[in-house]
Amino acid sequence: MNATPRVIIGLSAVVVAASGKGPEVLLSGSPGAIGLPFGSFDPIGHRTFELAVRDFVTSQTGFALGYVEQLYTFGDKGREAPVADMGQSSDADRVVSVGYIALAGSIDEGQRRAGVWADWYRFFPWEDRRSEAGLRAIDLLLPDLKAWATTTERQSRVAMAFGLHGQSWQESQVLDRFELLYEAGLVQEAQRDRAKGQASAAPAAERTFVGEPLVSDHRRILATAMGRLRAKIRYRPIVFDLAPARFTLSELQDLVEALCGVKLHKQNFRRTLERSGLVESTGAMHAETGGRPAMLFTRSATSRQAGASGLSLPLAKR
Repeated sequence: MNATPRVIIGLSAVVVAASGKGPEVLLSGSPGAIGLPFGSFDPIGHRTFELAVRDFVTSQTGFALGYVEQLYTFGDKGREAPVADMGQSSDADRVVSVGYIALAGSIDEGQRRAGVWADWYRFFPWEDRRSEAGLRAIDLLLPDLKAWATTTERQSRVAMAFGLHGQSWQESQVLDRFELLYEAGLVQEAQRDRAKGQASAAPAAERTFVGEPLVSDHRRILATAMGRLRAKIRYRPIVFDLAPARFTLSELQDLVEALCGVKLHKQNFRRTLERSGLVESTGAMHAETGGRPAMLFTRSATSRQAGASGLSLPLAKR
C-alpha cells in the first residue's frame, strides 16, 4: 500500500553580509552538500516559522540572527525549477520551501567565527557584470542558450533576461535568469533533478557548468534573495543596513556596485546621493590608500524615516 502523501515545509535562510570581498552569504553543510542553513518545520516543536529558522541558523552555524523577513514561498507542483529535497521525503510528498532573508551588516575578518561565508558570485558568476570573470561566464552561457532557444517565445525570454537585441540588463531579474538556465539544462541542478528516477537511463554527457550548485532548491532561493535585495536598493535605503557606520562616498559606491553587479557613473551617483539627503558628513576625514584624504559620511536621520527612498543607479557607459 502506498504511503499517504505528506506536505513537508522546508525553511531556509539567506543571511547576507558585506565585506571588502563583496556581498557574502552564510552557508552550512559538508563538502559536496553545501547549502543555506535550513531544516523542516516541526508543527509540534516549533511555535512559528521564524523561530524555527532562527534555531536552524544558530544550531548549524553558531550565528544568531537579528532582523529577518520572509522572502518567498515555493510550492507549485510540476513547476520547471530546482526540486526541493528535505532528505526524508518521498516522490509522493509535496515539499513547500519557505525562504527568509536577513542582513548581517558589515563584517570583517575578526567577525568570521560563525559559519562559513562565501561570495554569492561563486554561485552566480554571470550576475557580476563588473568583472572579466562575470562577462566571460555570460559568453560561455550564451551559445548554449541560443542553441536551446529554438522558438520565438524562448528567444524573447533569453533576450529579455540577458539584455540582448536592444533589451536592457535588469540587475533584479536574478531568479528569471537562473530558472531560464535551469530549464535549458545549463546549471548542475537541472542534470541532478532529471537524473532522479532514471537510474537505468544512459548517463548524461559530461559538461562544464558555470557557477557552483547548492543542495535542494537553495540556489533558487538565493537567486530570489539577490533579486529582492537589488530591487529594494532602488526604493528603500536598505544598503545602509550592510554598510559600516562611517564610510566614504567611494566606499558606498563600491558596496552598491558589488551588490548589484554593475558599474556606476561616479559623478552622477554622487549628485543623486547628495540630492537624496540620505547621507550626512561626519566632519572627519579618512586617509584613503594612494590618494588624498576623503570625507567620512554616515546615514542621515532622513534615511531612517518610514517611506525613505532608495538610491538611483546611474550606470557607467561600457
